[in-house]
Amino acid sequence: MKIISIVGARPNFIKVAPLHRAFQQEAKITSKIVHTGQHYDAKMSDVFFEQLQLPQPDYFLGAGGGTHTQQVAQIMLAFEEIIEKEKPDVVLVVGDVNSTVAAAMVAKKTPGVLLAHNEAGLRSFDRGMPEEINRLITDSISDLYFVTEMAGMINLAKENVADEKIHFVGNVMIDSLVHYRETAAQCGAMEKLGLHPKQFFLMTMHRPSNVDYQEGLESILSIIRYIAERQTLVFPIHPRTLKNLQKYGLEADLRAIDNLILTEPLGYFEFLQLMDNATAIVTDSGGIQEETTYLQAPCLTFRDTTERPVTVELGSNELLADLNPVTANQKIQQILDGKWKKGIVPPLWDGKAAERIAKILANLK
Repeated sequence: MKIISIVGARPNFIKVAPLHRAFQQEAKITSKIVHTGQHYDAKMSDVFFEQLQLPQPDYFLGAGGGTHTQQVAQIMLAFEEIIEKEKPDVVLVVGDVNSTVAAAMVAKKTPGVLLAHNEAGLRSFDRGMPEEINRLITDSISDLYFVTEMAGMINLAKENVADEKIHFVGNVMIDSLVHYRETAAQCGAMEKLGLHPKQFFLMTMHRPSNVDYQEGLESILSIIRYIAERQTLVFPIHPRTLKNLQKYGLEADLRAIDNLILTEPLGYFEFLQLMDNATAIVTDSGGIQEETTYLQAPCLTFRDTTERPVTVELGSNELLADLNPVTANQKIQQILDGKWKKGIVPPLWDGKAAERIAKILANLK
């Protein structure tokens, strides 16, 4: 059985690494990787391949910039040639980025190819999010559904997906975290930045709804000032966020804040070590909600919905619907006062999800 796995954005690399490793342990499976190029520069891509011990991709599509539509179109055109040449049995897509939906549509229109979606069934119920549209389209055409949490099972059932196509397997992102946690602990990021365990906050902000307009950025600056007056704050700044700070003339205000450590985007090991040692993580990311839930680290997520509700229901994550600094600072103070919920690790988040997926695929008739 030949399986082509699609990667394009940083979270994809973290998810495909344990899958590729598990596929190599199955004699029946030949595993190939296609990198669409959706995220491609050394900081956003190459370092992840190196750290996660992924082989060089079998194909690189180079579909980098442009609008969502342009990016999807470029990936579809390039991937169509590869799928015709390779004739895979299964195309495996992960997550909800443009690469996911583009490869899914090409695979589904190719006779004899099964389309498998890892992280199936996740829903934010906010169709203003591009990722939600990608999730809905991908799940509407998939043949196999690998699910990370019970909400995904419920959502797929409501969408009338046949039970035999759905597999509750756990979370491959957590597989990577479990596999690399000890290695990350030795990577030296804490020492390099002069940090001490549980004496700093960690922030990421990149979602357009938060960083694409001046009022949102000014609110983020206010929240940063509040945190930095109380603990060191580490902020690996996303290129989109930096570009918008510059656009609205706010970069100097950010750099003037004392007790703030600004860095470029970090490698996987470096970021994992910081997450594992931070007092708390302030973010608008999807995947970080899951990683902090496993680490049982306080997480404040600036979104009004989440497609990963288990991180709130069982985990250590809490949503904040807007960037109101007053409300945010109250939540941050709760963390500092030790009044945050502890959370538990969700079912099957045990580091073995990729093994379960590999066995299911290897035993397909």
